[in-house]
Amino acid sequence: MLRRTFTRLYLFGALALGLGAATSSCTDKDGNPVLFSLEDDIALGQQVARQTDSTYAAKGQLLTRSANPQAYQALDAVVQRVLNSGQVQYRNEFAWDVKIIKDDNVQNAFASPGGHIYVFTGLIKYLDTESQLAGILGHEMAHADRRHTSRQLQNEYGINLLLSVVLGENPNQLAQIAAGLGTLKFGRDFEREADEYSVIYLNGTGHYACDGAAGFFIKAQEQGGAGVPEFLSTHPDPGSRITAIETKATELNCRNRTPANSNLQTLKASL
Repeated sequence: MLRRTFTRLYLFGALALGLGAATSSCTDKDGNPVLFSLEDDIALGQQVARQTDSTYAAKGQLLTRSANPQAYQALDAVVQRVLNSGQVQYRNEFAWDVKIIKDDNVQNAFASPGGHIYVFTGLIKYLDTESQLAGILGHEMAHADRRHTSRQLQNEYGINLLLSVVLGENPNQLAQIAAGLGTLKFGRDFEREADEYSVIYLNGTGHYACDGAAGFFIKAQEQGGAGVPEFLSTHPDPGSRITAIETKATELNCRNRTPANSNLQTLKASL
């Protein structure tokens, strides 16, 4: 009860002081303003992830580890390489669990606050290389790691409502937030930063071609038409993004790595 009261008073106090004062006292490790404390960011992510799991499990679409350990073993191998790149700032604070949603008709992935990542089987089967998979996962991890998701949710729903969700007082709104994560649209700056950090993460692996995300965008751009992945509806403008990713990868001299695709092949075969 003391924790709940303190959190409410802290956040309401921050609001009363105004955005400038609030953001000066609550920032991420790089000094970027975030109204939520890191603790509340993690708590919100836990609430949203539980709701997301429940929603997809009820539809029979949440692939569990016990149901398909082979798929998760292959996926985890990719995830761990990215996480252990030495570049993920909340590596030890966030959950970093990546879950598979069974829907071959959806080519998408999304992240909740606190490092909970979801990827659809349709996207996994769409990809051609393991570097592309690592690049997309790195992009979604960056949205969580740079706390873009929390900031975007604050912009869309307001701090008061999110606080009520953190405290477990607004289950209907929690369901709405969880349902909307897959279509949450970030601003150009957040997308640019997520792309950049995807390159940085993959460079740190010493294994993957660090422009992996660009490979996905190139394929989607070439196909065009009705077959464009849902991922592009929330991650638009692939042309300029390909250029930015490749420029950053060239700067880091990590574009020409050609790792084996064994984990992606195993993952695809097991789905």
